[in-house]
Formats: sequence, C-alpha cells, structure tokens
Amino acid sequence: MNIKQQLHNQCQDFLNNRLEVIQNTISDIQVSLTSETKSSAGDKHETGRAMLQLEREKAGHQLAEIEKQKQILQKINVESKHQKVALGSVIKTTQANYFIAVSAGELVVDKTKYFAISAATPIAQLLLSKGVEDVIVFRGNEFKVVEVF
Repeated sequence: MNIKQQLHNQCQDFLNNRLEVIQNTISDIQVSLTSETKSSAGDKHETGRAMLQLEREKAGHQLAEIEKQKQILQKINVESKHQKVALGSVIKTTQANYFIAVSAGELVVDKTKYFAISAATPIAQLLLSKGVEDVIVFRGNEFKVVEVF
C-alpha cells in the first residue's frame, strides 16, 4: 500500500472515530432528554431541557461537519500523481510533510510524520499550486517544496 493510501486510510479512521464519539453523544443526550421529560416540572426542568437541546444541536453541527469532511476525502484519488500541490497531494518540504485532505493532525507512515491538513488551512493555501523547488514563507519560516505526489 502506498503512502498516500495509508494516509487516506488514517484520515478515514480519524473521521470514523470522531463520528462514533458524536453519535454516542447524541444518543446520550436523547436518553437524558427522555429522562428529563419524566422529571418534575418547573424552571429547573425547563433549563435542563434547554441545555440538552443546545448540546444536541451542537452535536448535530459536528455531525454535519464530519459528513462534509468524509465527502472531501471521497473525492481524493489516491492513485493520482500531482506535479503541483492540490487536494489529495502529499508534499514533502524542508520543514515538514503534509497531506492535503482533511484536518486530522499528525499521522505516521513508515516512521515518517505527515500532517493531514485541510485545503482551507493557511499553510495549505500557501502550498496550493506550488511545485518542486518552490519556496513559501509561513510564520517567518521558509519552506522549500522537495517532493509532490
């Protein structure tokens, strides 16, 4: 399995784990809402119920965000080779290595660290459309693109 495929799989695992956590949170909130309905009436009851509904709404937004990220990940063809940095590119620079996909943090493949970042992040914005030998400056640090694939 190539590096890009392994990074892609790790990003999928990251999103699936987040999805599971959020689904469990939503399930817990549903149970709490049901038991809150059975408790006594009054201001305390209404406040507790409103708080739970806000939590459920927040979890719903997180769920929608994960679905968007999964769609982005599905668009990536792990077999394609890139001359210039684009969505799905693996970039090796003089400072760090990146995978332009979804923000999944630090990933390791064959003892080499890669940062899975969204195309919307500031560093990805600087890297997009760059090729080998191109140089970017990010937060005062100079990065030279060594390899793109």
